[in-house]
Amino acid sequence: MPTLRLALPFAILRSSALARLPARLLAAQALARSRRSLGRLDDHILRDIGLTREQAESEAHLPAWDAPMHWKG
Repeated sequence: MPTLRLALPFAILRSSALARLPARLLAAQALARSRRSLGRLDDHILRDIGLTREQAESEAHLPAWDAPMHWKG
């Protein structure tokens, strides 16, 4: 019976938002890294991908928790 009592909280934890926290932290870290990289691109590369320096700098300075809505789904 003790095993059953211990298993129940872990089952609840797996399905909760707390269980998704590591994945969300890794995604935020990857987003921050991508934004820093975007801010370091040369102007000619930015032109190739259709961004201005101002747009790249603006995106590069956004905080990691400010992710696009389609990422938060």
